[in-house]
Amino acid sequence: MEPPSTGTHGWERPDELNRQHEMRGPMGLPPGFRAFCHALYQSTRVRLEPGHRVELVENGAVFDELCCAIRQATESIHILVFIWRPSEPSNRLVEALCERARAGVACRVIVDPVGSEEVRGEHDFDPQVEQRLRDGGVEVHYFRPLSGRWLGRLFGRTHHKLVVIDGKRGFTGGFGIWKSWQGQGDSPEEWRDTNVRVEGPTVREMQLTFARAWQECGGALLPERCFPELEPVGDARAGFVESIGASGISDAERMLRMVFAEARERLWIANAYFTPPNAILEQLLEKRKQGVDVRVLAAGPVHDWRIVRASQRATYEKLLKGGVRIWEYQPSMMHSKTVLVDDWLSVVGSTNLDALSLHRMREGSLVVADRHLASQLETCWARDLKHSKEMTLARGGRTNPWRRFARQVTQILAVDR
Repeated sequence: MEPPSTGTHGWERPDELNRQHEMRGPMGLPPGFRAFCHALYQSTRVRLEPGHRVELVENGAVFDELCCAIRQATESIHILVFIWRPSEPSNRLVEALCERARAGVACRVIVDPVGSEEVRGEHDFDPQVEQRLRDGGVEVHYFRPLSGRWLGRLFGRTHHKLVVIDGKRGFTGGFGIWKSWQGQGDSPEEWRDTNVRVEGPTVREMQLTFARAWQECGGALLPERCFPELEPVGDARAGFVESIGASGISDAERMLRMVFAEARERLWIANAYFTPPNAILEQLLEKRKQGVDVRVLAAGPVHDWRIVRASQRATYEKLLKGGVRIWEYQPSMMHSKTVLVDDWLSVVGSTNLDALSLHRMREGSLVVADRHLASQLETCWARDLKHSKEMTLARGGRTNPWRRFARQVTQILAVDR
């Protein structure tokens, strides 16, 4: 790790004493794949194991893929999801799950009751959807109900989007089970999102993430057959990084810091809630100084949190002055959480670049070393930029008091930072 930078880019800085004792940017990694793998391992305890097959699943196609995989299940189906609301996608999944449950497949579902709250404002999973699942033989649990425990649990949610089939196939990304994830991400009602389907050894880690949440929710220990030995099925190396929130630097932030540090030629970030801590903003500027092509694709005028978009825009001025290029997606809510580094390293998962994801929520992202997946993400970028507006200092890039205030508010949840 290089010594902390002594320069300033205009964001608030901690006092010098704290700076001497905090992990701050820029991170410096030795060149080479092995060096990156070692850095990721010692930072997150996750190894990039060989033998994976990983494919992108974009937008509403995720429901076709999920229903197909569920109907092929023979042993178990496990779903851990932040948002599940009544909708056509919900009906499709409920029907497929109940069909397999009646066939003897163990179907287990964990729903975050805060993420799945209805328009009526109740922090609860829709009772009709829940009853249909239970009547069909699906076991359902809530993750940390708020009843009587608001202060301790309000922000400690599970933001995972995780499906594991037979312990052999896994899905993760930004999807929720609701109408917003239908379609092609090209209208205000249909969000733009990116997910992955993965087969190979790291699916065991995804299964373990579900198992640990299942225990906390009151579920029984999963049988040993839910953790089958997984043979190599492809050429990609992959690892699943789970983050559970931390007082200090979480595994989500550690993972992102190492991935960003690895960039030598290209660092392209697509993220729905781009309001990262100052240390990461400084790292992006440092990578640009090193000659890396640093780009950010953020949510544009279609946004579900006005204050978050304002906070996001508070970061633009310094980044733009430092040579970082920024686009905002125009047709719909850009909800993806991806990173593309050079021509071989990718991240796809549920992790946003905001204080909630990095410091409070449970998150999961797949880190993949694979030129094929990187090429797929590059194709997505080319298509998305056709529907995006590049920001400049003269066009939306300047900060203002409202944006500065919004950033201060959204950084409150950053723990010990």
